[in-house]
Order: sequence, then C-alpha cells, then structure tokens
Amino acid sequence: MPARPSRRTLLLAAAVALTATAATACGGGGDTADGSSGRVTVRIAYQAIPNADLVVKNQRLLEKALPDADVKWVKFESGGDVNTAVIAGAVDLGLAGSSPVTKGLSAPLNIPYKVVWIHDLIGDNEALVAKPGIGSVKDLAGRKVATPFGSTAHYSLLAALAAAGVDPSSVRTVDLQPQDALAAWKRGDIDAAYVWTPTLSELAEDGEVLISSRELAEQGKPTADLGVVTDAFAAEHPEVVTAWIKAQDAAVAQARTAPDTAAKSIGAELGLPADEAKRQLSQLVLLSAEEQAGPAYLGTPGAPGGLAANLRDAALFLKGQKAVDSVPDEAVFGRALAVEELARAAK
Repeated sequence: MPARPSRRTLLLAAAVALTATAATACGGGGDTADGSSGRVTVRIAYQAIPNADLVVKNQRLLEKALPDADVKWVKFESGGDVNTAVIAGAVDLGLAGSSPVTKGLSAPLNIPYKVVWIHDLIGDNEALVAKPGIGSVKDLAGRKVATPFGSTAHYSLLAALAAAGVDPSSVRTVDLQPQDALAAWKRGDIDAAYVWTPTLSELAEDGEVLISSRELAEQGKPTADLGVVTDAFAAEHPEVVTAWIKAQDAAVAQARTAPDTAAKSIGAELGLPADEAKRQLSQLVLLSAEEQAGPAYLGTPGAPGGLAANLRDAALFLKGQKAVDSVPDEAVFGRALAVEELARAAK
C-alpha cells in the first residue's frame, strides 16, 4: 500500500499549479540573477492591503534605488498563497499576515524565511461582518462564515469564537478569498465573513461589524502584516534587502507626514478614490524602522524583540485548532527575526 503523502508534499504539488503563471512573470521561475548580464531579479509578493507597501510599488521606490535590478511585483490574494509561492521558489520577498508566517515557521511547512519588516499592525481594517439580524459572535453557531483559511482573518475568527465561548465545530466555516466571500455574500450563500479592506468596506455597507482585529488585539490576540525574505535571498543579496527596507521606511514616513500623497498612490493601486484610500490607511498602525528595532517588535542583534513571543503565542493557539503540527520553541521565532538586516539598513 503506498504511503500517504505529507501535507507539505501536497502543498508543494499544489504550488506548482498556483505559481506557474507567477513564475513565468517573474522570469526564470526561481533564478535571482541573469547569468549573461549579472542583473539581479527581485521577485516580490504583494497583496491589496492599503499600507505603505503599495506606496513603494506605485512610486517605484525600490526600482529607483536599484536601477541595475529587475524588480518583479506579483499579486497574491492571501498569506497562505504567498507561503505556497515561497515553497515553490517563485518569490524572494513578500507580504504575509502573522498567522501565515507563524504557520510557515512551524511544522510541517518549516519554510526557510525570516521576518524582515512589519508592514502594519492590523486594526479596524480587518473585521468580522455579519448579515442584519445577527447581533453577536455567539449568534454564529449553526451559521456559515467565510474567511481565507490560514490568514490573519482566520486566526482572528477563531480567537473571536473562543472569546465568545462558541465551539468552532458549531460554525460552518468556509475557505473563501475576500472577493469570493463578497460574491457569496451578495448571493446569500454565507451569513458572515472575516476579511480585510477593501472588501471589508463593501460588506459593511449592508452588514454589521461584530468585532474587529483592533478589539481582539486589545484582548491579547494581536495580528500584523509582515514582510518576509527567504534565507537564501537574504544571504545572496544583502544589498537588495537593505534597499528594500530603506524603501519601506521612506514610504512609512511619507504615509505619516504626507498622507494625501501616500493615499493617492494606494488608491491608484486599489482602484479607490484617494479619500477612501486615506481612510483605509488610517485604520492601520505603521511603524518606522527605528520603532521596529524596539523591544516590543523585531528588536536588535543579540536581543530579539517581543514579536517572537507573539508568534509563538499564535502557534500555541493554532496548535490548539490543529492548524499546525507542533509549536516551535520561542528561540526558533527569535532566530527568524531579521534583526541583523534591519540594523544594517538603519546605518
């Protein structure tokens, strides 16, 4: 009788189909340099999230900093898909939520990447929205709720159910990306959804927000959007990683000091009016490189920050939900914080 394939094997097989188009667009499907010209190819996974990453993309800040590099931006719908792309060797840098990154650093995935940036601390831009007549999280028992499995929204949904004393098995949870959840909402196929902006704003037009990720963070279940870089790319191209961190830091500074300019770029990327993009941007907490080097976040060389403990706490929760096979030691998460790269970029 043939052995049953592991979940990692199945995921890797799925990755081939999922990232075939992306790998073609990235040029070479995993090569990071053109052997004939010596030009480095940087393949970046991004998502439609109204933070400073879209400012970097829209204003071509990295391309301007690295004129001799080929920068390829590839859009993904969730952090789970980004993990799949990394496993398939289709991207070098990317944005994924803290829950997918926690899963990536845990068994069975054990992805060789590290956290190099905190794109944002998730606040009111990610929330649980229900149809009229559903007044509380407790009312979701027996209902159908959509969320992208493996995402920060999925983690927050499970945390919200646990806080309300609702058995997750009593809720019919379905795996849908935000736009698919919106379509199911309009058809009347689901009763609620935990998603992020801009889809969240559309659901809230005729739904009721039951709880947001900002509220869950206040209850001890924080989530964030993180920037990851593969160990191999960080080792081979430290100058690119440094330029990328500097570009992200400049975009955060612009979002703080010139939010109208930043919102215009974000709106162009999301197809939103600048005013709406500015409103959605304000729902997030952005951190500068200096702040991220603080003890509560990434930390410094020799002193990993509190993010390591937060990721391990998330792993403990996910293990309880059978979403990961085991919980790594906190030291594993500490080693996955790219403090050396952050410190180098700050010089």
